[in-house]
Amino acid sequence: MSPVSEVVRLTLVSHAMTDAMAAGRFPVDEPVNPLGRDQIAKVGRADLGQAERVFCGPEMRARQTAELLGLHATVETGLADLDCGRWRGDELGGVPPADMAVWLTDPVRAPHGGESVVELIARVGRWLDSVTTARTRVVAVTHPAVVRAAILVALDAPPKSFWRIDVAPVSRTALHFRGYAWNLRGAPISSE
Repeated sequence: MSPVSEVVRLTLVSHAMTDAMAAGRFPVDEPVNPLGRDQIAKVGRADLGQAERVFCGPEMRARQTAELLGLHATVETGLADLDCGRWRGDELGGVPPADMAVWLTDPVRAPHGGESVVELIARVGRWLDSVTTARTRVVAVTHPAVVRAAILVALDAPPKSFWRIDVAPVSRTALHFRGYAWNLRGAPISSE
């Protein structure tokens, strides 16, 4: 049995609200908006300061969320958002319905010419493997798609479940790695 010190405690933080999120557009490399800044101010750092290693996705919204949380993060390309290819910046409603249906139901396909859900899950799985030797507290500020992918890896769930996971802006998801597998960890009830 592994001692407690042999656990990797990973907290995934979803970036704050952006104009693209608010308008229902596919993401571009943009900053958080004023609502996103308010979200960050409301949640604060809490226990994030206890992390010994801090990473963030390369996009401006992830880097800025980390910075506004007071975290000194190392940019990690493995935490990049799902590449939406030629749909970047487009309104969700502007995508041909048949293409949207394929994207939302077939995780192997990427009708936008970018990254498929299966490719994203594999990339995030490789990144998770890279932090299993850390044996420490890790924080990663990233994107809802990356958080979904990490949950699927931890649960060994099928890729078709990807779109059934909601990840709110500035939400936190805890994963623990002990010995041989990732586990999803629920948050304690606040006494506030």
